[in-house]
Amino acid sequence: MNTRLMAHGGDAVGARATTAVVFDLDGVIADSFSVMRQAFTIAYAEVVGDGEAPFDEYERHLGRYFPDIMRIMDLPLAMEEPFVRESHRLAHQVTLFDGVRELLSTLRDAGVGMAVATGKSGERARALLGRLGVLALFDHVIGSDEVARPKPAPDIVRRALDLLGAEPDSAIMVGDAVTDIASARGAGVTSAAAMWGESDRATLLAARPDHVLETPADLLRLVPVSRGSS
Repeated sequence: MNTRLMAHGGDAVGARATTAVVFDLDGVIADSFSVMRQAFTIAYAEVVGDGEAPFDEYERHLGRYFPDIMRIMDLPLAMEEPFVRESHRLAHQVTLFDGVRELLSTLRDAGVGMAVATGKSGERARALLGRLGVLALFDHVIGSDEVARPKPAPDIVRRALDLLGAEPDSAIMVGDAVTDIASARGAGVTSAAAMWGESDRATLLAARPDHVLETPADLLRLVPVSRGSS
């Protein structure tokens, strides 16, 4: 099976050129998996008590808003406060994935509109992107607390398109979770699965994204960018 599915996007005959890219944050821009595990484990111990924190199950719901994950897992919503606290405390451990800064700079120089649509709250997302030194490269950053329905509903992707002034058929959503693929599909946007994080590959492929990206630079195959622009 050829996992780079070229059915849509900039390479498709007669398709509108891609003028906007919507990114998920964790697992796509930021390598934050270790910090999530630490923060979740501490929050579980503080609120629930003894026993192993069910991080493997939590991981299966990544991409959703944290309170929604707590409801799905039947865990106390009180875990959010220590989880957010520890995420802030450990934020210095979060890094950009290799090649992401270069990708974002290339897209920015080429005039491609860019937004982040994340399961995090907007405040947390903007703070993290600022710490990583890439906040200014994005036109908009939208958190799950800033839309009526977070992923897998299409609201956050539609909001990003509205803010960017982009039509669905001229945009790509890059995500590392099934919820990202579902949100993009619901908004009528081409989906691209990011495989450079720690997502379960088989599960993500089963969601049938339009494109599969093995590295951040692979996105440039789908977006009409002159390499001389960077």
